[in-house]
Amino acid sequence: MVGIPYPGTDEIAERRRKWLDPDFKPKKLREISDDDIVKLLGHRKPGMAYSSVHPPLDEIKEPPDPIKELVEPTDGARHGDRIRYIQFTDSQHFAPLPPWLRFRIYATNREFRGFDSLAYSGRMLLEMRERDIDRVAKMLLETEMFDTARCALRSITVHGFSLRLDEDGLMFDARRRYIYDKERGEVVYVKTQQSVPLEEPVPVGPPLPEEELKKMATVYRFDHVPPTVADELMKVVKRIGELRVLGGLRPDLINGK
Repeated sequence: MVGIPYPGTDEIAERRRKWLDPDFKPKKLREISDDDIVKLLGHRKPGMAYSSVHPPLDEIKEPPDPIKELVEPTDGARHGDRIRYIQFTDSQHFAPLPPWLRFRIYATNREFRGFDSLAYSGRMLLEMRERDIDRVAKMLLETEMFDTARCALRSITVHGFSLRLDEDGLMFDARRRYIYDKERGEVVYVKTQQSVPLEEPVPVGPPLPEEELKKMATVYRFDHVPPTVADELMKVVKRIGELRVLGGLRPDLINGK
């Protein structure tokens, strides 16, 4: 596994290295149809044509540019698609990935090209051309990157990632975009990520057992794998914290550090 250098020999460090390998392929856990993914994203109706912001690149006559010869355009860019988005909220209670790690995966994995992204404390925004966002959304929703109870599609009112889970193990959602169907034993979306009601519910599969989520965990926790085992990582984090404070308040004290 190539990956980028990452300190530590514990299981959390090993999983982080796995995720940051540019060639890593996450394991598929569920099947969601293309039409259902389009419904969940809420940017257009299934079967509708993609809207565009410029003609296809093949129809645009531009002066020669060596950089454009080097960089292969994505399918969405080639067709002139509009920029669309997908946004995830990840629970602090053993979601497979925290937002900051999602960001680094987007930046290192070869499946993601031509994107813009922004990581917050509890959510992760990904913007791409619409054809490209449809393609990566399938991987993001069908694989181990997503748990149906501890992760959620939310483009507005994203709060709830740090709150306790409900009686069905679902993350709190003020917009109530999804429910747990006890008869089917799976999570069902009744609204799009923008919280627009769906004409028909979209099932996304059963939640993973907590023990399975712990085996996939990528965050240090004192009730699982404590950060105290990550000596080298903690030294780097503490050094960054110290230098940030000194750099802002007493830069004269940084000398030699």
